[in-house]
Amino acid sequence: MIFPLRGISRRPPRGAVLTLAQGRARGLQTDSSVNSRPEPTTVSLGQARSAKKQRDEGDISSVFASLSGEGEKSLPARFGELKRQIIGDEANQRRLEQSWGRLVNRLGKVSGEIEKGQQDLIPQTTYEEFTSNPSASLIEQIKTCGTVVIRNVVEEETATRWLERTREYIEANPSVKGFPKDDKQVFELYWSKVQLEARSHPRSMQIQRSLLQLFSHPPSSQISLNTPLTYADRLRIRHPGDSQFALGPHVDGGSVERWEDEMYRSVYKKVLRGEWEGFDAWTIGERGEAKQNLYDGPGSCGVFRAFQGWTSLSDTGPGEGTLRVYPFLKELTAYMMLRPLFREVQPRSSITYEDYLAPPNWTLDLETSRFPGSPLARGQEFTDETHPHLELGRTMVSLPRVRPGDQAWWHCDVIHAVESTHQGSGPSAVLYIPAVPLTPQNAEYVKDQRESYLNGTPAPDFPGGVGESQFVGRGEDRDISTKEGRQAMGLEAFELDDKLVSGELEVRKRANEILGL
Repeated sequence: MIFPLRGISRRPPRGAVLTLAQGRARGLQTDSSVNSRPEPTTVSLGQARSAKKQRDEGDISSVFASLSGEGEKSLPARFGELKRQIIGDEANQRRLEQSWGRLVNRLGKVSGEIEKGQQDLIPQTTYEEFTSNPSASLIEQIKTCGTVVIRNVVEEETATRWLERTREYIEANPSVKGFPKDDKQVFELYWSKVQLEARSHPRSMQIQRSLLQLFSHPPSSQISLNTPLTYADRLRIRHPGDSQFALGPHVDGGSVERWEDEMYRSVYKKVLRGEWEGFDAWTIGERGEAKQNLYDGPGSCGVFRAFQGWTSLSDTGPGEGTLRVYPFLKELTAYMMLRPLFREVQPRSSITYEDYLAPPNWTLDLETSRFPGSPLARGQEFTDETHPHLELGRTMVSLPRVRPGDQAWWHCDVIHAVESTHQGSGPSAVLYIPAVPLTPQNAEYVKDQRESYLNGTPAPDFPGGVGESQFVGRGEDRDISTKEGRQAMGLEAFELDDKLVSGELEVRKRANEILGL
């Protein structure tokens, strides 16, 4: 049994390691040896400080209005003023109108391409290829689509055993929360031994580094694409025949925050200036400093996740409860950002479908405060009613078949969903593990997350409660298998090397200070 931490009474030396002692003790013990690298510092167990107020208890249904049965709510009047501010003067209005016309025409062509291409549009590679010598054409495919399936990241036998051990952990702790309540399949679990092992698996962490390298940023900026952090997320074991976990098209990383937060909005400045073709989704820009969580609700996210992803624990193919994505990143991002700025002239019921979608039927919205599918404090969702030009009924593509140990990854702006019905014969099981670069803001989150880990309570972005604090067989430090994994969890200091470029060195220093290491 793991007991909570009482508190770190003083800062450990550079290079210190925070580990969980096996027993109930107090205070911080340090052992500075004569070696150049300090011996690991042991953090004893008592009551951890409360770094951040927990959210209300709940499950994944509280994140999305559609899962909780919540209808669209009117946004406050200030969002009308925000919309008019974004639309800007007459010159920008003309640029937006022309850009909208080009985008709508492009989306019409894209819908046909997706319907024809299906799984062929989703690039696939292997661990060996992607981490050693990926071709230029593969990189271009990934950047166009925004999604990639990477095979053989974890040995199949290991991933299969992870599923067995996860089931054993659930059976040993029947009080675990999950969705749906009467047939739990998406579990409020964050600190199982399997999750700690999987997040720190050396091949998985190497994949995260390689994925982060697809992005670019100025060398002087305080962000490290070579230093992935751990973001503790849930796991899913979806049962054959299930149709309750029908999570529709959505994007994570905030909702109205994309427009309301000035830094976040700056990421998409080319789109909002009528130049969507010039938008580069692979430049970090202001993403690392953007506030994705202005309302601290169940759908808010406290970190910048460059990629979201999962590790498959099962053999799962199309129609078997797997992930679906919209496979054209630039186009979907441009439409997501421009859609709230336009409104229909004639409703769908009064004209043909083609005329309804046509650019002349849409005009700039200088009157309402509506941001379709963008509720406060919940996730951003998409439907054929709120975002008709995406034609989601025929453009969301299921991933190709995956085996245990394969991974799926998608850019933070990719619209994704879960198949409405699991028509397969076996489980559709995944561990959600994203790729998170080191930034000061992300380090602040990891600091709070570390306290949740030590206490056994849910990670800060998720519904609160006692979580796994009294669970049998909860994960321990020894289940974090690598030094890099301990650093990613905020349990060990990042190395400081003067040979690092300025931004990389500074962000590591800053992170060590934030984490008290």
